[in-house]
Amino acid sequence: MPSTPPSDFATALAAGPLVLDGGLSDQLAAAGHDLADGLWSARLLLDAPEAVRAVHRAYFEAGAEVAITASYQASFEGFARRGVGRAGVARLLALGVELAREAAEGLPGRRRWVAASVGPYGAVTADGSEYRGRYGLSTAELEAFHRPRLEALAAAGPDVLALETVPDADEARALLRAVRGLGVPVWLSFSVAGGRTRAGQPLAEAFAPAAEADEVVAVGVNCCAPQEVDGAVALAARVTGKPVVVYPNSGEGWDAAARDWTGGPTFAAERVAGWLSGGARLVGGCCRVGPAQIRELAAEVARVRP
Repeated sequence: MPSTPPSDFATALAAGPLVLDGGLSDQLAAAGHDLADGLWSARLLLDAPEAVRAVHRAYFEAGAEVAITASYQASFEGFARRGVGRAGVARLLALGVELAREAAEGLPGRRRWVAASVGPYGAVTADGSEYRGRYGLSTAELEAFHRPRLEALAAAGPDVLALETVPDADEARALLRAVRGLGVPVWLSFSVAGGRTRAGQPLAEAFAPAAEADEVVAVGVNCCAPQEVDGAVALAARVTGKPVVVYPNSGEGWDAAARDWTGGPTFAAERVAGWLSGGARLVGGCCRVGPAQIRELAAEVARVRP
């Protein structure tokens, strides 16, 4: 049986590193949008789509080549609580992809790509459980939850699906089952702490299933401290033999009781050379990493890009 031909996105990865964007929600909040909602930034797909487009544009102008859509916390169930039916939710998920495409219009230089964000089940509960995992659901139940929105996002025509901030190896296996047959490449990215998943599994165990999944074009970590990345890059590359994706937070800590960030940032563009030498091919930032930091990171990537 012939192998599946590589997607355009996979071919681009093979040709050299790509720069991801940074934190979407932080920029929306800085623009004055209240994201204290169960839908988080996905609410603005309904209420202020032009604001989402503007943030994507800012990151593209800063040098990002891949925009991650505002669908991380989106779900049929979450929008239903706002009175949006299933057909309407599918349109909103498609709108997220369209806004990222529109943001790239007219920009010179390299091609821009769109990654449709798929957050973990815990993100949709909006109770912080995406940072713990272990929801009390079976793998089959998680697969059944994720499949409908994955189908809707795939139908919207993104270049890649970003299965991101996954806290648990069991949920990763459910997601890998759920993406089968969709015809869209995916990257799989775990939220980690102390060299383990948020649910406590060894990272080698979490990464391993991606090695055999044809849909997966990159595997790695995001929404973690920058110092977690170095070891994770080498491990992901060794365990899976695939390109690595990394986009850590700023390095500040979140105080859930005070609802505020603590400490200072440790995200630094100078780290990117080490990430790339270890096998990273998708590099960017997550929470509290803005266009200024992505501009610096993009300059570092350009400096070492073949």
